[in-house]
Amino acid sequence: MIEWQWRAFEDIPRSDLYTVLQQRQQVFVLEQQCLYPDLDGYDQAAHHLMAWRGVDGGRELAAYLRCLAPGAKYAEMSLGRVLTTAAARGTGIGRLLLEQGIRHAEARHPGHGFRIGAQHHLEKFYASYGFQTVTEPYDEDGILHVDMVRAATGRAA
Repeated sequence: MIEWQWRAFEDIPRSDLYTVLQQRQQVFVLEQQCLYPDLDGYDQAAHHLMAWRGVDGGRELAAYLRCLAPGAKYAEMSLGRVLTTAAARGTGIGRLLLEQGIRHAEARHPGHGFRIGAQHHLEKFYASYGFQTVTEPYDEDGILHVDMVRAATGRAA
C-alpha cells in the first residue's frame, strides 16, 4: 500500500524533509557518484510528491519527485529530482510516481507543457509518457542528459 503525499515545501514535516534530502543524497550523490549542488534553490518554489510505503509497522520513502510551476525554471512546468529508492526499485513505483506527478502538475497548471532534463539512459522511459527529446545528449555532472518536452494536454486531470 502506497501513501501518496503532495506538499508545498513549507508544509513538509521536518522529519519527512530530512528523509527526502537523505534519499536524494543517497541516489544522486552517492549511488551515481555526482558531486553537484542538490540544494539548488528550487525546492522552496516546488510542490513535492512523496510515495511512502509501510515497512515493519513504520513507513519509508519509496519514491519522490518535485514539480516546478511554469516560469520557475523553464517556460514550461518541470518535474525533477525523480527517484526511486534502492529498496523500492523493480516494484513499478517509478511508473506510478511519474503518472501521479504528471496528473498533479497538469491539474495545478492546466494548458502548460513540460520540460525536463532527463538522464540519457532514461530517455525511452520518459518517451513512453509522451516526452520528446529536443537536444543532443550533453554532460551534466558526469552523466549524459537530454532535454525533453511534453506538449500540454489541454485538460486538467
